[in-house]
Amino acid sequence: MTGSRPTFRHGSLAWFLQRVTAVVLLFTLAFHFLWLHFVNHAAEVTLWGSALRMDRLSYLLLMVVFLLTAAFHGINGIYNALVNEGLSGRARRVTAWVLAIAGTILVVQGLRVSVALAGVVN
Repeated sequence: MTGSRPTFRHGSLAWFLQRVTAVVLLFTLAFHFLWLHFVNHAAEVTLWGSALRMDRLSYLLLMVVFLLTAAFHGINGIYNALVNEGLSGRARRVTAWVLAIAGTILVVQGLRVSVALAGVVN
């Protein structure tokens, strides 16, 4: 490695959102592990049980927040790691678009599954 090429300008919106999503992820991930690994044991977690949990608005909203923050944090992290490794110019722009499209598809599919499990749509 030739040295640090920081992509986050301290105080920028991307820098701020990366930190905010990290904090949100800590709490939602802790809830997820607590609920699906300690309150309900792995053998008890079924598709039907997931549908029952998603039927509650508070659980559905929490999982949507989890999806949105995880998608942003992960994709933004990948992009910045690649830029830190020297990605620049046209490759940087193409990578940003590919990651944005992949992230959008991930979020849309996650939302479709969430509302289908909640019984909002069939």
